Amino acid sequence: MGKIAIVYWSGTGNTEAMANLVAEGAGGSADLFTPDQFSPDQAAGYSALAFGCPSMGAEQLEEAEFEPMFEAVKPSLGGKTIGLFGSYGWGDGEWMRTWAADCEDAGCSLVGEPVIACGAPEGDAADACRELGKALAAV
Repeated sequence: MGKIAIVYWSGTGNTEAMANLVAEGAGGSADLFTPDQFSPDQAAGYSALAFGCPSMGAEQLEEAEFEPMFEAVKPSLGGKTIGLFGSYGWGDGEWMRTWAADCEDAGCSLVGEPVIACGAPEGDAADACRELGKALAAV
């Protein structure tokens, strides 16, 4: 098992709860970061990474902290295995489909389907977060 980084932004605590569930699924061996704590240089030290961001505005990534960090890190992710997760309160998950396609275009290998939760991660969404962590730990 390699090193796992989980980088997330959370406004209401739902995406933070998802990050903690992903870490739990990874056996507690992941390093958790907020966007202001993670840089492109750090990405090289991880065999797998998970990124979490809720849907904001018109189904987009959070623009002040998360998106600038992710755009800076994205060139370092080519050939890396990553997972995506996030919560939403409206819409149908378009922001996640767009984000996943962007990651694939950048040469990232998605470990599985992105995980989304409407509101707090409960039931199937919580289980999917744990499964994402297990899949990342297997890389």
